[in-house]
Amino acid sequence: MPKHFPPEVRTRAVRMTLDRLSEYPSVYIACKALAPKLGVGAESLRRWVIQAQIDAGDKTGPSSEELEEIKRLRTEVRDLKEANEILKQASIFFARELDPRRR
Repeated sequence: MPKHFPPEVRTRAVRMTLDRLSEYPSVYIACKALAPKLGVGAESLRRWVIQAQIDAGDKTGPSSEELEEIKRLRTEVRDLKEANEILKQASIFFARELDPRRR
């Protein structure tokens, strides 16, 4: 089960990593070295740092706002498909009930 860190911890860890990024040859190595000191997982820290760089415009990719919108839209699509399936089943049920050949 993934561990959820408070936003303050994430922000502080990302800021500290970005400040020290020039001391390391890559983001991966920086995160691998700094994560144990910050008390977070290396991969979690690396993903946070990359997302911070994307949000700042340093890297290409979907921003945090875009990812939230995608998540919201996927949820909405799932709910609409579910409602559509319920309506299809209801229309089949009522069509059978109203069929004059069944009487």
